[in-house]
Amino acid sequence: MYKFKKSLGQNFLVDKNIINKIINIENLYNQHVFEIGPGSGNLTNSIVEKKPKSIFLIEKDYSLYKILKENFKYSEKYKILNGDILKYDLNNYNFKEVIIFGNLPYNISTQILAKFIKIKSWPPFYKKIIFMFQKEVADRILAKPNTKNFGRISILANLKFDMINNFSISKKCFFPEPKVDSKIIVFKPKDKINFNISNIENLEKITQIFFSSKRKMINKAFIKIFKNHKEISKILNLNLSSRPSELSCDTYYKITELYEKYKKN
Repeated sequence: MYKFKKSLGQNFLVDKNIINKIINIENLYNQHVFEIGPGSGNLTNSIVEKKPKSIFLIEKDYSLYKILKENFKYSEKYKILNGDILKYDLNNYNFKEVIIFGNLPYNISTQILAKFIKIKSWPPFYKKIIFMFQKEVADRILAKPNTKNFGRISILANLKFDMINNFSISKKCFFPEPKVDSKIIVFKPKDKINFNISNIENLEKITQIFFSSKRKMINKAFIKIFKNHKEISKILNLNLSSRPSELSCDTYYKITELYEKYKKN
């Protein structure tokens, strides 16, 4: 009997109606599919029925990897890797126009999303990402400026993605049942990035400085980032009495561009 591992955030989707809703987001026939954390293979089995051209599965739990390996051993179309997606080099993946699925472990879901955002070659190898998050995390990703949920992950995701669809999933659709509901978000990579940010880690740094004091005015954050903070605020036409959540995503991208140009030594 399989023993579920809390450390890996294992809650398997078992509701067939929800599984069908997820796999019907995109026509999977003759497509390349990449699934993160397939677990017991409930979603994978339904993907297989849609006759994709290839399926790549990456599963961290060795016990589940062995089960998947056994279940799909008869097809050359399926590649199954026992590994950690956070350590996997996405440049190793050879196909283009890929559809990515993932019922993500709650504790590392934003790290996994960030990994796909940080791919250097753009447009990336994937054309759509269909990820499941804890509802609270999903709401933060989808949040707009001037709302309580708006923050770092909203800004990071909006730089390179359009969030084109989302829907909630009850915790009762999983086994074992988690304590919270989930939400699917469908991400489409933007064809063109309108901001010249050479290192996305600088955007992460900027947002960390601002949102570490999210209820305070941004003037102290500006002083910490720029020697010529008053000049920069004039270039951006910013009120330094604003709060971090009151700035738009585009403003953070412009701040990062200027940081890379004028950053303190």
